[in-house]
Amino acid sequence: MFISRYGNGPRTYLGIHGWSGDHRAFLPIVASLPEDATFYAVDLPGCGQSADPTVWSLEAVVGSIAEAARAIPASFTLIGHCSGALLGMLAAQQLHGRIERMLLLDVFAEWPWYFRIFLTPLVGPLAYYSTFANPIGRWLTDASLREHRTPETSLTSGFSQIRHASVYRYLRLLERFPAPETFRDLTMPVDLIYGANTFAAVAEAVPRWQAVWPQARAIRLDGAAHLPMEEAAGALRDILFKEGSLLTECPIPSPTIAG
Repeated sequence: MFISRYGNGPRTYLGIHGWSGDHRAFLPIVASLPEDATFYAVDLPGCGQSADPTVWSLEAVVGSIAEAARAIPASFTLIGHCSGALLGMLAAQQLHGRIERMLLLDVFAEWPWYFRIFLTPLVGPLAYYSTFANPIGRWLTDASLREHRTPETSLTSGFSQIRHASVYRYLRLLERFPAPETFRDLTMPVDLIYGANTFAAVAEAVPRWQAVWPQARAIRLDGAAHLPMEEAAGALRDILFKEGSLLTECPIPSPTIAG
């Protein structure tokens, strides 16, 4: 699995992007990185520069994440966006204490019903490709979802440069994602971070996750929607790295790691 590393400090972070993304989703976060931090950002199997998994299953994908995480020579904070947060939770169950803290960005508790439209036999693939693989479909989708993004961002721009066959397979995997109650064994500190203008299903998921994790802290980002790393990068950096760190500009990543 492809991993990009930023910084060389002792405090360590692992970022897992969401659906249709890749490691570049974290560039707004790592652009100003504390001198004492190292940030690893992955390309999930089948995304970005990572090859498809040998088997398309949750077990195989999560196993790849866990394997990459074990190669990190320190315990770390996990930051996951949307479906990347869900996959990160499953990996955390295999990592036996390696994760010190989780920041879960705009995470659903249940896979939204409207995604299941794309999995309907015969009609589903056509609906997916018309919506996300077609420039006009992407424009119409962005226009219809303008309440859930800021004017400067796009919810569909990432779909212009992805492997659609692989991204479509993630829909099938995530449809079978286990219930939130499955994750009661994760006892590390958790921050549930969501945009004030995000999807209703995300905001409604917050109390359900807090019922699973009494230690979880909910943080609403005013002015942000479903893309907080783009829409509220400064606020996220404050939450992630905490106050008092000396921030340095770090626009160019350290050498990448392919694993």
